[in-house]
Amino acid sequence: MNRRRMLQTGLLLLPGSVAALSAKAGMEYPSKPVKLITQAPAGNGPDVIARIVADRLGRMWGQQVLTINRPGAGGLLAAQAAVAAEADGYTLYQAITSSMLIMPVTQSLPFDMQRDLAPVGFIGEQPFLVAVSPSLGVGTLSEFIALAKKRPGEIAAASAARGAMPHLAAELLFARAGIEVNSVPYPATSQAVQDIMGGRISVVFESLSGLRGAVDAGSIKPIAVTSPTRLPDLPNVAAVAETIPGYAASGWFAIMAPAHTPDAIVRKISRDLHEVLEAPALKQTFEKLGTYTRPMSASATDDFIRAEQKIWQPLAKKYIAAK
Repeated sequence: MNRRRMLQTGLLLLPGSVAALSAKAGMEYPSKPVKLITQAPAGNGPDVIARIVADRLGRMWGQQVLTINRPGAGGLLAAQAAVAAEADGYTLYQAITSSMLIMPVTQSLPFDMQRDLAPVGFIGEQPFLVAVSPSLGVGTLSEFIALAKKRPGEIAAASAARGAMPHLAAELLFARAGIEVNSVPYPATSQAVQDIMGGRISVVFESLSGLRGAVDAGSIKPIAVTSPTRLPDLPNVAAVAETIPGYAASGWFAIMAPAHTPDAIVRKISRDLHEVLEAPALKQTFEKLGTYTRPMSASATDDFIRAEQKIWQPLAKKYIAAK
């Protein structure tokens, strides 16, 4: 066989060789500790979720999965570290709502979140609770909307800082309901609850975990959840979608990897993540934190994120980037 023929044969075999190497890498993975980067400080909500997932995957793999906290710059430092990491599956990234939907709108990034990170799988969602002061005299979302229409601009609603997901969720609900409500940003949920009890605020949008104590104490009255359907632990609280069809809003968590991570490794992590999230004990742990698991494949995760961007990025531009 002459030199030219040998070269042609080698080129023909190359794609199959690459696929074989990728498959072998997937079977051997992981052979050393794995890092999971999160933008959350230690002890913060997303950090707790990351550590639970890391612990379960580590047990399954027989390898440590180390949670690496890289807070700062609105999530930029964590994303930057993930994008710069070697695409070998040993560095993963916890994507959260703000990093994938809001950060690309509000910051000039030196990379592209969609191009430079590859979806691996979806962890779960944290829907918000819509709760009112008992003194407001409404018991359902429909009653609240009717009251707001009678009193345009008079009702004040508390939510997290301007541009955070609870705030955007509130603004989307008000827009779709055709009501005018004053959104008041609060740095802490506890302050919002105190002001509701004091009559200074009438309604609050916040995660279930942040409001559960006040709900259980009867200090505030839940009138809706922002999940697509009712939650298993709040079956008597209607979903917003029962009044405003198609409405859904939540904070969420996903796992991503540097772009060009071998497909076989991505598939393995995705499958193993799915198995971990289906464990009843983990689901119970997450539900106590107001988080509801929703396993998805890598491609379904990518589709979900793109659909979310279409909904929330225009609102982020309106309420954050344009301020």
